[in-house]
Amino acid sequence: MSVEEETDVVVVGSGFGGAIPAYHLAAGGARVVVLERGPWLDSDDFEHDFLLGSSYTRIFDFVVGDGMSVLGGNCVGGGSVVYFAAMPRAPRFVFERQGSLARRLWPSDVTRDSLEPWYDRVAEALPVTTQTWNDVSYAGGLWGAACRHAGRTANPTPVAIDTGTCTNCNWMMAGCRFDAKRSLLTNYLPAAVAHGAEIRPLHEVQKLVRDGDRFRVHYDLVDGEDYRVHPERGVITAKLVVLAAGAGATPVILQRSEAALGGLPSAVGRYFSGNGERLNTAVIDEDRVREVLGLSRDAETAYRANQIGKGPTVAAWDRLDAERPEFTRYSLEQLYFPPGLGTILAQVPGARSPTWFGLHKKEMLERWQSWLTIFLMTEDDNEGVFGAPPETGNAYRISQQMLGRGSLRYEPTANTKRGWDLADADVKNILERDGLAKVAPWTNDVVGAYTVHPLASCRLGDDPETSALTSGHELRGQPGIFVTDGSAVPAALTVNPAMTIAALAERAVPGLVDAARARDIPVTYGAPLPG
Repeated sequence: MSVEEETDVVVVGSGFGGAIPAYHLAAGGARVVVLERGPWLDSDDFEHDFLLGSSYTRIFDFVVGDGMSVLGGNCVGGGSVVYFAAMPRAPRFVFERQGSLARRLWPSDVTRDSLEPWYDRVAEALPVTTQTWNDVSYAGGLWGAACRHAGRTANPTPVAIDTGTCTNCNWMMAGCRFDAKRSLLTNYLPAAVAHGAEIRPLHEVQKLVRDGDRFRVHYDLVDGEDYRVHPERGVITAKLVVLAAGAGATPVILQRSEAALGGLPSAVGRYFSGNGERLNTAVIDEDRVREVLGLSRDAETAYRANQIGKGPTVAAWDRLDAERPEFTRYSLEQLYFPPGLGTILAQVPGARSPTWFGLHKKEMLERWQSWLTIFLMTEDDNEGVFGAPPETGNAYRISQQMLGRGSLRYEPTANTKRGWDLADADVKNILERDGLAKVAPWTNDVVGAYTVHPLASCRLGDDPETSALTSGHELRGQPGIFVTDGSAVPAALTVNPAMTIAALAERAVPGLVDAARARDIPVTYGAPLPG
């Protein structure tokens, strides 16, 4: 069975890059349809377990590539439902980065100063607040104390969390049952629906076809239990298309659409960045922490692990210094990564080779309550390239939910490896000082490098040869198609990127409104922020 219909605007994806334009265009009077590949879950639907078929496996997409694996959201609200809600603004030097191209990667009209008002809008809409030391978890306090002991600084992170409502349940990655995390389910998306936008879950967009001055958006319906099953398909004709399926899916949709669109910019599906990400696990010596730092936990408290708390609460930003050479700048952030993948990839400190099983790993696992995870965000070299797209979707679906095999190829350059090595050594220097812990990076031998913040696969820029999008987020040579998700961010940010993705999406909206008006869509700009 096939369904055909028409609307003014189709938005593909409902994360930050999709929800923000959907709200503003709907509030301005346009007919907006949001197509989301994943399910639509409310707070009561989020389950605190890791069983196959629970909310945890339904709302994630884990795609294994060649040298890089990507973990992202797969639900209404996208990454905002599964992220840790850390919302720092990108450092000023990020916008001046040149990478290996030896030229400015960002468009000349996008700077930290020019983006500041858009950051402010997002901070007001969600809202974003800065935690105090009274808000942080024990793990955050331990990381902060270790940094201070090493002569370093650490700060509570700005977050989109209602700290008064947060219960410290530590299931942030499985969605928030208590609406303490200010995901898009609590602001932009309900506001868009209130203004008439339609959000359609379990709709996977396959390709775009240009039809005169309009676009035919082809999609498959996705079975709610087995994502490999597509029982129905349909087509929506729209005057304007906003692609926001994520940096791991937006370029794949475009690649599959190339023949029907009559060509694409050469930068589509190239220059992928994993935000330079890497993880280290520290096994804490509780006695030394008590003796050296004067910290200890209540022995009677259930779930005593360091990680129990509010996701990432404390970060060290000492190395985010514009005077340092490129590829030597990074941030170090304490966070919690749940059992499962983290249990496999966390390495035994001091082992001669990667040890993800065996006697020493078993002994390490028995000490899980004393693990501290440090998240490294460095400057990578945009070395990821997408190969030929699969027949449908962004990956060859392996299991009924969550797991797929993608076409992304990633071989880290010497520049990227240098940043990882420097950051690894820094974590070791901080946490192994005076015997506080033993530290080892996660292995890349199982799934390659890994990222939860994919970026730059259809990036903004001034150079048509190395950027797929104009400064206004329009796809080069394809008027009427805009990209507003993380794939538009030109390069690694050295911090969590959600705030920057959201600010860029807010910045893109006036241009979207102008483009919609030029296509005879009756829409205005200027609606108040949601909430």
